[in-house]
Order: sequence, then C-alpha cells, then structure tokens
Amino acid sequence: MTTPVIDIRDISVGFTAKSGATLPVLRNIDLTVAEGESVGIVGESGSGKSTLALASMGFLKRGLRLLDGSVAFSGKDMFSLTRTELEKIRGGELALIPQNSGQSLTPTLRIGAQLIEALRLHSSVSASEHSAKAVELLGQVRLPDPKAILSRFPHELSGGQQQRVAVAMALAGEPHALLLDEPTTGLDVTTQAHILELLRDIARERGMAMVYVSHDLGAIARVCDRVVVMYAGEVVLEGTTRQVLKTPAHPYARGLLASIPRLADHHLPVALDGRPPAPGGAGAGCSFVNRCLLAQDRCRAERPALASLPGGALGRCFYADNAVELSLTGTGTVPVELESDGPPALQLDELSISYHQPGLFDNLLGNVETRVATVDDINFTVRRGETLGLVGESGSGKSTILKAVAGLLAPAGGNITFAGSEILAPVVEDRPPEHLRSIQLIFQNPDDSLNPRQTIAEILEQPLRLYFGLTGQALYDRCVEILNRVRLGGHYLDRLPSQLSGGEKQRVAIARAFAADPKIVLCDEVTSALDVSVQAAVLDLLNELKEKQSTTYIFVSHDLAVVKALSDRVAVLYQGRLCEIGPSDQVYATPSHPYTEVLLGAVLEPDPETEPTLSADDVVELYPPVRGCPFQRRCPRKIGSICDTETPPWHRAARGHAIRCHQGIDDLAAAQVVQAAV
Repeated sequence: MTTPVIDIRDISVGFTAKSGATLPVLRNIDLTVAEGESVGIVGESGSGKSTLALASMGFLKRGLRLLDGSVAFSGKDMFSLTRTELEKIRGGELALIPQNSGQSLTPTLRIGAQLIEALRLHSSVSASEHSAKAVELLGQVRLPDPKAILSRFPHELSGGQQQRVAVAMALAGEPHALLLDEPTTGLDVTTQAHILELLRDIARERGMAMVYVSHDLGAIARVCDRVVVMYAGEVVLEGTTRQVLKTPAHPYARGLLASIPRLADHHLPVALDGRPPAPGGAGAGCSFVNRCLLAQDRCRAERPALASLPGGALGRCFYADNAVELSLTGTGTVPVELESDGPPALQLDELSISYHQPGLFDNLLGNVETRVATVDDINFTVRRGETLGLVGESGSGKSTILKAVAGLLAPAGGNITFAGSEILAPVVEDRPPEHLRSIQLIFQNPDDSLNPRQTIAEILEQPLRLYFGLTGQALYDRCVEILNRVRLGGHYLDRLPSQLSGGEKQRVAIARAFAADPKIVLCDEVTSALDVSVQAAVLDLLNELKEKQSTTYIFVSHDLAVVKALSDRVAVLYQGRLCEIGPSDQVYATPSHPYTEVLLGAVLEPDPETEPTLSADDVVELYPPVRGCPFQRRCPRKIGSICDTETPPWHRAARGHAIRCHQGIDDLAAAQVVQAAV
C-alpha cells in the first residue's frame, strides 16, 4: 500500500487555561492525503481548520501543544524532527500559501528578490535561470507585465496581486504537498477561477497533494476530491466533494450551504443561529447540539461517533436520516428596490483619479501624459436608502473610488456632490465635521481600522465624543446600544480587538461606522474574510440597518453573489472605466456587456458539477489602452478597428440599464443567444 503524503492519526491539540485545565482545540482527528489528491477543509472561524493544516507541517501556534496522536509527512514524524530537519522540508517539499499574503512578504525586498530567494533555497533551477523562472511563475498566476512586477515592492501591489505572488513563491520549490489557508480570499472571480484551475492541473501533473482550507465552498467544489467539515475542533462530516456538497447528511453542513448567496437567487441567505462552543465547552454530547434543528435528549448526553451516514460519507450525527430532508435554500429578506424623490445622496460627475504623479524628469522630458488615469470619467448617482454594488477585477478602481468619496484620495478631475447640492472637498482634512460624520468607510480588513491598544469601548467612544459630545452614563449607554444593534452586547466593551474573532471584529468596525449616524456607508470587501455563516449574518445586519435608518451604501465586493443579494443596482468597472450599470436583477439575468458576461461566467458555485466558463487565452492588463475601448484586448465580441480607436458610446435600455460598447444592448443579447445555441 502506498504511504500517504500526509498522515494524521488521532491528533488532539490544546492549551492550558488560567484555571490550569487543559482545553482542546482539536479532538481525535484522522486525516490522510494521498499523492495527487486534494482535500478541502471547511467550517466556521474557530473550528480548527487552520490549526489542523499547520499541524501537518509540524507547527503549532504559541500556547498550543500536541496532546495526543501523530503527524507524518512522507513517512517522517513531523513533531519529532529537529528545527534544521523541518527547515529542509518546509518551503520546498511542503509549501504553505497563507491567507494574509501581506504578512508573508518582506516589505523591504522587491518581489523579484523574494522569488529568486525561494528558487535558490527550494528548487534545482540554476542561478542563471532564476530571473526567467521568476517571470514564468508570475505569468502562471496571471500577474500583468511580470517583468515590471519583479522590480516592485509589496506595498506597490494590490492585496490580490500580493496573494498571487505568495502562490508563485509556494510553487517555486515544486512541492510534493501544498497547504493553502484561504489562498483566494483577496482575488477577483476571474483570477480565482484561473488560479484554482492552475493549481488543480499542477497537482494532477506532478502528483502533488493539496490541503485546501477555505470558507469558499465554490472554490472547494472546483479543486477538491474530498471535503472534511469541521466544527468545534472535530470532524463532523467527511466524504467526496459530491457527497458533502450535493447531498450533505449532517445538519451543520446543510446549514453552511444554506448560508451561501447564489447567483440564481435575489434574497439574503439565512445565517446559522447561535455560535460554536468555546474550547472545552462542547460538553459530553454532540458539539452542535445547541444549534441543531434535530437535537434530541440523546444528543446532549452522548457524543456521536464518526460513522457511515446515508449517501456513503462519514459523519457524527444520530439523526442523519432526517438531516438530508433539511432545506438547502435560504429564505432571507429580499432587498427592497427603493424609489426616492428628492436629491440623490451622492453624485459623481466625470470623476478622474490618478496614482501616477509626474516627477521632475517627466516634466522636463514632456512625459506628463505617459500614463492614462487609474479611474476616469465615472458618472453615477446613488439615491437615499439605495445600495449600489461596485464589481470588477482587482485593479478596476473599486476601492479607489471609495477612497476618493471618503476623502482619502484627491481626484484629478470631476466633482463629488453630497445630498444633491454640496460639493465635497477633495481631501478629508478640508471637509467640515458634518461631512466627515455623514460619510463612513468600512475597510476590508478590520485590523487596519481598529486600534489594537484600545478597548472596544474606547474605539466606539471616539466618534460619539467627537460628533455628539456624549460623556458619562449617556456615552456608556450609547456604546451598549450600538453593540446590541450589531448583535454583540455590552460585555464586549472591555475587550481588545485581539480577543475577538474575525467576524466579531468586522461587526465592531460596522458598529464604529454607524456610531457616527452616517447617511452614506462605503463598504470595501467587508465580508471577504468571513466564513459563510458570519457573512450571512453581516449581510442581514447591513440590510436591517439600511431599512431602519435609510442608510445609503456603496458596496464593493469580488463576490458577485453577495453583491446581488444586497444591492439594488450594480455598476461594473474595468480598468477604472464604467462599462455597465443597471438594476442588479436585470444585469445578472441579462449581462449585456461582454466584460460582465466574462465576470459572471467565472463565478464558482458550491456544486462540483457546475463548471465556470473560462477563456484559455484570456489576458490580464496592468494599464488600460490609451485609446478606444478599455476592454478591446480581451473582448470575445470585438467587431473591428473601431474598438481600438474610438471610445464606445453609452447605450440605454429600460429601468436605467446601460452599457458602454460599440455594439448595442440588443445586438449583444442576440449574439449571446446564438452562442448559447451553438
């Protein structure tokens, strides 16, 4: 029998609490991964997914220790090896792609130097070929202009581009096994789909084993052969990808699937009620008992063993026969399309933004116009109480527009009008307090906006003191009220951000934004790092706050299903240019612009039988062309030289649906029908 590449036997990991008790984080887990096999590990935050993946490298976070069991890689006991022996394995034979790529890249080294270091340490590529191999690796992960990327520092790349560099570095050593911890969190839909296809092909060609940790069940469906579902530090369901995602025989797995927004739906998904137990708090019975719709007295008294369930998977459930009858379809609130008379909440007129600042030599040599604007000619209005979704690939200008509206970036041209009459000052320092209060930005990573040295109370008190002058008991009561509104409660006030989960920190960031009683909230990928159940709860929270306070949202996300669930209208951006805008149900049902069609075709559904539509010769671009249509070099429906030389006009249809293309909406719709028939 062939030795598994990764062989984990009855592993338990825990830590010692202040009381002296040993609390388990992982309990009695078995996991084997064969050569060329891809195994997905899914579950909510805190379920132990990353701890299990890191343990397979012989690594545990500070404070954790191995309580029982063994971990072997290619027959070697990882927890008995010396540090020198582990260093020879890690990064070469066994590579890791972490979730937060910014923390894995050295900020003071150029990308080329970091890739070459990985090649020097972990590959057999000769020194004379390092540069060429580095360019090849960056091209494999779809980075535009790889040679230019080599000379950049990490801070000069977007989060998605940094993540692709991390993937390239992991592949540099041609590993026997690859551990992926949320590797596609910061990637747009097309890049994610292409990179997952690349990883799947490499795994098959090289016989590389993969362990894929993710909350994205669409990505799991695309790349994995088997799926392990974890809850409260133990495996509750394990089977083939089809068994787990098509006919899950465990109520927790079915709850996770119901929490996922789908392109076919136009309503908010339903979040799982309750929270997982804290380490050591599962009790003697089933760890899922307090959240399970099927729970009986036996579930509270006895822990289910991992046994065969209906459909052939392994799982921990006494009533799995009934679990398969639970609905997988969410029935959440349908976003209401609002009609507002009165002035728009926000209006952008010919907005242009450029990151390129001409230097002395540019001016002397007359090279001021060598680069086109990062964002150009953006025109749209947002009504009071409306949610406008901004979608597009990394580098399309979504976050740049939000930063300009928030005053963090000065536009190169155009105007931003607030409440129909007041033109906002270009930068935040020049704006009056009322404008600062009325427009709030929630960042993608709450760690970037929450001061780690301040308690939650101090974080929330800041805007309340500044804008409303609250003090004493009134200040305390208001903080408690705000936390209750985001479903946390006053007992969180004394905690530090480091003591909260990712989902809890994101709720605090939302609470801080709403503490200012804003009229407009700018949401920049606020759910991208959340597991599906927390994401569903956050979406429901945003929708609830919108209904109660008529809040206006501009919602940026790479997840097109999330955007559809929450948004009234959608604006599609490519290379900083608007190419389609309209009611979300209409844009998603009949995507008229070729680029929108490409985006929707790349969406990964949590169904192993659904394949994305990808073009093998699709290219990525670092800058838009100087003339013509910005999508000209990638367009599958290009009609001729007019696309290269002339800016496309706007074509408008019913209900404000419009596209910017040299072909009209009706022409493109007819072409799509013909292509579908073929």
